[in-house]
Amino acid sequence: MGRNAGLPADFARFKVTAEAEAAGPGAEGWPEDEGCAFLHVDMDAFFAAVELRTRPELVHRPVVIAGAGPRSVVLSANYPARKFGVRSAMPVGAAKRLCPHAVYLPPTRGLYSEVSAGVMAIFAELTPLVEPLSLDEAFLDVSGALRRLGTTPAGIGAIIRRRVEKEHGITCSVGVAGAKFIAKLASGMAKPDGMIVVPVAQALDFLHPLPVSALWGVGKRTEEQLRRLGLATIADVANVPPARLRRTVGNAVGDHLYALAHGHDNRAVVPESAEKSLGAEVTFDVDEFDRAKLARELLRLSERVAASLRGRGLRGRTVSIKVRFADFKTVTRARTLVSATDVAHAIHATAVTLLTELGHGGAVRLIGVRVEGLEDADSAEQLTFDTDAPRWRDAEVAADVARSKFGSAAVRPASLLSSHEE
Repeated sequence: MGRNAGLPADFARFKVTAEAEAAGPGAEGWPEDEGCAFLHVDMDAFFAAVELRTRPELVHRPVVIAGAGPRSVVLSANYPARKFGVRSAMPVGAAKRLCPHAVYLPPTRGLYSEVSAGVMAIFAELTPLVEPLSLDEAFLDVSGALRRLGTTPAGIGAIIRRRVEKEHGITCSVGVAGAKFIAKLASGMAKPDGMIVVPVAQALDFLHPLPVSALWGVGKRTEEQLRRLGLATIADVANVPPARLRRTVGNAVGDHLYALAHGHDNRAVVPESAEKSLGAEVTFDVDEFDRAKLARELLRLSERVAASLRGRGLRGRTVSIKVRFADFKTVTRARTLVSATDVAHAIHATAVTLLTELGHGGAVRLIGVRVEGLEDADSAEQLTFDTDAPRWRDAEVAADVARSKFGSAAVRPASLLSSHEE
């Protein structure tokens, strides 16, 4: 909920008690959830929680998940660490100043995506209308699943919470409401490990005491503008003349905030669309000048992108690179291939050509590779017979099989054997 200090003292009346949640719909204390078709589900301190499944001795200690490099940021902090002010995206140096006694653990590559896929699969079993926002949160529209499952919206929320904990060993918080943004606010207030239901008839009772920063789309600058106007709570925004609000923040934003302040949010849950591109990038701990090392890094990134394409049954027609220099200037270059590919050799060759043509000799802070124009591999144009690309693909598919059996380091290009592993 960002900067939402001063939450109303009585918001706890919207929280479903553990006893009612365990007993289920119809039990004493079960919420009025008719018409509350929207759920927002958010994993609690996701990366940290996933790591702590195998480190139970650390559960009650401050734990921070972050890389070891000088430019690393906090990926996740458990709730004991958050009490000291540690937050995601904070520089690690700042986190260590706030909480030097925390346990700092490196992230485990691939683990979070694996757990996320399992959690999202639970959602998909219950309703096809799932809109992932990130690895650890999603909106669900459960209106079409109630009769089939023989329960209520909050009942589905309880099912999700039980299954996520049982099957994946982590907890989640759930907001249930008649509008998307209210459901998201509710899940934030339910943290950690809780569920809040906002009955449709009580939506304004829930919203109006909250600070203006709780409104979807209100950042620091907009909050300052609203407070200069004397608007401190959502109730204030709801009661101000719309014309005055428009003059302060603009027509589009003013109308948007006025509608939200009255509980109106007509957005539907939009299921995840087909992927349009796949990419990988890396930020160097120390700015890199050596173009040969950059070319090797492009190979490593191309290997990752190609393996992801093959794993998803996709090929792409356009290869692009992103280069961020030491002064933070960022440039991109792209080239469309004759035929779609999922072969690292072809992706890397194109990426190196683009880097060479860039002709900039400055120090590089970040480099990335992306493949766009994706299509199903079965329908993609077949590679021409006058190239050796099919042999490259056969070798890479064989490497995929070896990695799946023996780990990601089992097979690598020779030029990467001495390169830095993330």
